[in-house]
Amino acid sequence: MTETANYGAQPTSQDATVPADVENFFDKYSRGMRIVVEGAQADTGQTPKETIWTKNKARLYHYAPAAEKKHPVPILMVYALINRPYILDLMPGNSFIEFLCDEGFDVYMLDWGVPGDEDKDLDFENYVLDYLPRAVKKVLKHSGSDEFTLLGYCMGGTMSAMYASLYPEHLKNLVLLTAPIDFPEGEMGLYSLFTSEKYMNPGLLADAFGNIPGDLIDTGNRMLKPVTNYVGTYVNMWERLFEDKPMETWLAMNKWVNDGPPFPGATFRQWISEFYQQNKLSKGEIVLRGRRVDLSNIKVPLLNIAGTKDHICALPQAEATMNLVGSEDKEFFPLDAGHVGLMTGRGAKRGLWPKVSSWLGERSGA
Repeated sequence: MTETANYGAQPTSQDATVPADVENFFDKYSRGMRIVVEGAQADTGQTPKETIWTKNKARLYHYAPAAEKKHPVPILMVYALINRPYILDLMPGNSFIEFLCDEGFDVYMLDWGVPGDEDKDLDFENYVLDYLPRAVKKVLKHSGSDEFTLLGYCMGGTMSAMYASLYPEHLKNLVLLTAPIDFPEGEMGLYSLFTSEKYMNPGLLADAFGNIPGDLIDTGNRMLKPVTNYVGTYVNMWERLFEDKPMETWLAMNKWVNDGPPFPGATFRQWISEFYQQNKLSKGEIVLRGRRVDLSNIKVPLLNIAGTKDHICALPQAEATMNLVGSEDKEFFPLDAGHVGLMTGRGAKRGLWPKVSSWLGERSGA
């Protein structure tokens, strides 16, 4: 008698039982792979706000103080054209904006939005001479104040410094966070190599792409620390998943890192050529519609914050500002942190956030 294999037989309930630890392992593995393939999902930018002004893609947000408004001088935050500004309002409990609102500050933020193909010709003249003055005018009108504090982060700090040198009226305080102002050859880490005229022609890229893709900018930044950014990030994710550690902050940060908008081509051309390659800003040679940007015109109190571990804005790029501005009340405050780490997480809550609050609190009275 020939024995026939029963390939269609169903396993018994005992055979189908999967040990709980094995099932848990595969659940975590499946979750991790979905994040890798689909990207991190997280609710970001949750502090209550209203849009009070728009221009093209840009939006000006107002965040009502969560507590009684203790400081009559409003804060206008300006972020870079690279990445999205919700790093300033990452998630509840880990939000610089939420913290300042709780401290009784009146906070506004200018979100540049996501440029379309039709915005490829926007340059620093548009952003510094058109967008920023109109946003400031709206902040003053909406807040009912005659003065305001300008707070710029990263490239947004560079633009804020240029604005402050050209429009000193109504400006009460200037806060710069990891803002590159000087671009000394050989002192910018790998950026000195990446942006060298020997290897990069920004005009060719702008002509080829129109707007520079966000993914291309992101790849360049990640290559400054490739092991940390490409390997370490996901090692950290898997450790958190399998050790049952909180994932919320990791998901929010990973979403932000991979959410870079296109960079307007004309601005990119200027940024690389006139700033990185020719270092015109610190030399006083940047000219916008016939107006020379002279940083010595800045006379208001200045808080200049930088990260000693920052590989995006090297410490000398930010520290040089102290000798370029004309302010008498000025402070350089280095933190033992990187470009983004100084803004979010436990270190930020102990370092950057309370420093900005206390410094502005003394200078934001009526």
